Amino acid sequence: MLAALLYGPEDLRLEEINTPEINENEVLLEVVKAAICGTDVRMYKYGYKGITESTPRILGHEISGVIKEVGKNVKKYYPGMRVTVAPNMGCGSCRQCVNGDTHLCREYQALGININGGFTQYVRIPEAAVRQGNITPLKDHVSFEEAAIVEPLACVYNGFLKVGVKPGDYVLIIGAGPIGLMHAKLAKMAGASKVIINDISEERLKMCRRIDSSITTVHSDLKEYIMDVTKGEGLDVLITACPVPQVQSASLELMAINGRINFFGGLPKEKEIVPLNTNIIHYKQLVVTGSTRSSILQYRKALDFVENGLIDVKPLISDNFSLNEINSAFEKATRGIGLKNVISMQ
Repeated sequence: MLAALLYGPEDLRLEEINTPEINENEVLLEVVKAAICGTDVRMYKYGYKGITESTPRILGHEISGVIKEVGKNVKKYYPGMRVTVAPNMGCGSCRQCVNGDTHLCREYQALGININGGFTQYVRIPEAAVRQGNITPLKDHVSFEEAAIVEPLACVYNGFLKVGVKPGDYVLIIGAGPIGLMHAKLAKMAGASKVIINDISEERLKMCRRIDSSITTVHSDLKEYIMDVTKGEGLDVLITACPVPQVQSASLELMAINGRINFFGGLPKEKEIVPLNTNIIHYKQLVVTGSTRSSILQYRKALDFVENGLIDVKPLISDNFSLNEINSAFEKATRGIGLKNVISMQ
């Protein structure tokens, strides 16, 4: 089968490799669509632990496809079933796992992160993923493209739950990429009275307006605008959907009393220490949260949003590439062109 293997920073090679063999408790998935994520881009640009010239890895954790083969002990799944697969799995027995947070397990593994993922024709779904419910059947009207980008929507939903958007809230998302737009869509679904997206890229903001004209976009003079539109009160909710330390530091001053902040975008290792004025947190009674990855329940909820038409993810899909064109797709994603770039295996 054909696969895209990462050997190191910006060293992605298309190669013919053996189709994975599965045991009696595993599933073999024929991948139809796999979307490129910001995490994929970072791994591609900077490398990742365990990925070397002698131990390359197949990236891709936003995947959907058709079950090709099931082990003899596997129940509920069968060849020909259209499915999407949550990538994160845990040990199954630690405190986090029994709480349903397998994505926070200390022994966490994920397709396309620390084991082979979906930028290939076939991927082995491990026993842990089968047992923990990572595989979810798709309704006929949900396309493989939509299903492939349920994973980032699930991560966004995790962050959304941390800040408890309520009807009438004023919400700001800093970062006008696909993640920022997903946050905006969830905030609107929850009844926020005003949803604002800020970004340094006017081109990104134009894309946001084309996708949803009801979203307010702000390019500069952010604090002045926020205080004007909220009559000096500040924001109820702010989400940082970008890897910029200064954004996290400045976010506190934009908040209303009892405001909620989610630091969604992770920071580069060399910039992870961020100064925060904790007196603002103290006197405004702010809630400052973080979120990472998503649970299987959150993944299935996100799929429900797509299946039932609550969230339309189709406008976020900028382009489709064949597996043979994957280096071009990564070049485009690395340069921040478009929103979601999807790899088609068939």
